[in-house]
Amino acid sequence: MDDAVFKALADRTRRTILDELTEHDGQTLFEICARLATKHGLASSRQAISQHLDALETAGLIRTSREGRFKHHHIDTAPLEPIVERWLRERPGP
Repeated sequence: MDDAVFKALADRTRRTILDELTEHDGQTLFEICARLATKHGLASSRQAISQHLDALETAGLIRTSREGRFKHHHIDTAPLEPIVERWLRERPGP
């Protein structure tokens, strides 16, 4: 699973999407596209952003919920915990 997380985080647009979901969780594809374009100057197509969201979901970094016709995207930081723990374990002193 770490490989999928690292691969997902390697892309700048995906990291920006996660930043936006951290700031305002539960956005639709339309909302994410609008915020990326207006706030970050990232004018990607809806299809391209959708593919980025799929990669983030595959890595477990986002989860989705449906409300009627709308699919809402939520950040999930659980996959980051094992990575952080891997390098931030308490080390014995010299």
